[in-house]
Amino acid sequence: MIQTQRLTAALTPLDVALRLLCGDLKPVDAIEVSLAEAIGRVAAETSPLKAALPAFNTATTDGWALRAYDIVGASSYSPLQLAKSLRWVEAGERLPDDCDCVLDADLVEQAGPLFQVLAEAVPGQGIHRAGDDIAAGCSIVEAGRRIDAVDALAIRAAGVERVAVRLPHVRVIDVRAADGSAATSQFTFDFAKAAGARVTMSQTSGRDVASISSVLGAEACDLLVTVGGTGGGRMDATIHAIKERGMLLAHGLALQPGRTAGVGKIGATPVVAVPGLPDQALSACLALVQPVLDQLTARLPRQEMIRPLARKISSAIGVAEIALLKMSDQAWMPLATGQLSLDAIVSADAWLAVPGNSEGYAAGTPVGAFPLREMS
Repeated sequence: MIQTQRLTAALTPLDVALRLLCGDLKPVDAIEVSLAEAIGRVAAETSPLKAALPAFNTATTDGWALRAYDIVGASSYSPLQLAKSLRWVEAGERLPDDCDCVLDADLVEQAGPLFQVLAEAVPGQGIHRAGDDIAAGCSIVEAGRRIDAVDALAIRAAGVERVAVRLPHVRVIDVRAADGSAATSQFTFDFAKAAGARVTMSQTSGRDVASISSVLGAEACDLLVTVGGTGGGRMDATIHAIKERGMLLAHGLALQPGRTAGVGKIGATPVVAVPGLPDQALSACLALVQPVLDQLTARLPRQEMIRPLARKISSAIGVAEIALLKMSDQAWMPLATGQLSLDAIVSADAWLAVPGNSEGYAAGTPVGAFPLREMS
């Protein structure tokens, strides 16, 4: 006799499920990695710089290094002749200590040992003053921010080779689908990786409790995410396997799409059971996996983009519904709510979760949404 999984009559509110899942969750310890590996990860607190950057005045352009006071009044109509030798500097080169500006090559004429200056300058012209980049005592990257190419530019310029990051290990378990497709599991893998995690993926040998359970306990991790087998079908056994291995906190969430998602713990490790259908997996990743990863990485709060709605969003009371939005004339145009087609998913720019206690939002209401293309 096949024992099917059944959802409880009363669905667990999303905020309750998150409290159960994240209530005692702590950020993972910081580790140092190479800069190449740090890109895309979430920065941890780093030691402040002992010295300001740059440590000395540098040229920002190729030209002649001068002291502005020495060339006051110089112009093309009244060139100023200097008997002393001038120093040529390249962009990025240290400026001589007695100079405070750089003039372009065409503003200085040289005739043997003599120089004619054709323009005056102000102190600081053409130079980068010591400490202009980063002051002593400051960190290059703010803790909790995802390191991107711009951060990497500053880190390289500062000569830093290793960076402190928080790098949680996420295991994605692909519960083998009947048709062999792993598209949703691969999306979940990519989603967690983009959020700054180190991700590994395994596949079960079957969809029965024993096959799933054996993979669940195979390796330690900071977050375990199963994909598929969360419904009430005859071949669905993921929830039973979680209960066998650890503790089920909730199965059947007031979340649409994603009603059959579940949350649990195996020892101290949080577990998110993601449904296998694409739109439900996207919803569960946004509503459950992302908040867990944000907590494990101590990520700074994500910034909403507030825009008025181009048309109303209707939502059922009692269920948190994921809405997909597209930017249209500086307003959010709702594309789908609760049921998310692949066309809506690939067309959307942003998303928001309509709370379970809301019937939605009227047209023109300013709402905050998060970028979908920057889910990390």
